[in-house]
Amino acid sequence: MKISEISLCERILDVIESHIIPRTVKGVAAGNKIFGAAILRKQDLSLVVADTNSEIENPLLHGEISTLNSFFDIPKIDRPKPENCIFISTHEPCSLCLSAITWANFDNFYYFFGYNDTRDSFNIPHDLNILEEVFRIKHGQYSRTNKYWECKDIISLVSELPTNEGKVLKIQIERIKNKYIELSDLYQSVREKSEIPLF
Repeated sequence: MKISEISLCERILDVIESHIIPRTVKGVAAGNKIFGAAILRKQDLSLVVADTNSEIENPLLHGEISTLNSFFDIPKIDRPKPENCIFISTHEPCSLCLSAITWANFDNFYYFFGYNDTRDSFNIPHDLNILEEVFRIKHGQYSRTNKYWECKDIISLVSELPTNEGKVLKIQIERIKNKYIELSDLYQSVREKSEIPLF
């Protein structure tokens, strides 16, 4: 069954709003960052797993890493192959998470907020800084289509839909953005007490 672009966008936004954000609300209340992720089956867009940032437990447990750990905790007999799945990230993955998605053998990922949003709207500049300082990649310009995977910006995908089809989704995007602004304000108010190395 071929999934239409609008069905995919609808499902991704619903998963962010209904599955990732509720977990992130709890995570931020505990002092974690606002990042989360989810994995869907390509065949029918059913949810395999969703999770959120757990850096107060371990600074490596970014939203994507927590989600990958939850995915690989599923017994092998019940776990779909990564190449048969869609990886969703609320924020464009950092260098750690880009590598983890690659090593885990996913051939795609979709993100909601880009690096500039993470830096400017959420006051978390580390993704861009590490890419430049460690890898000499300026402005976050890694190869978004390569031999391992292709990544796509969810908001751009919705903006390319016909006006009638995209109208409701654009309203949902604004609702999601507003929720993350609330979560960010909460995180910024407690982050210095979190003991996360790069807060």
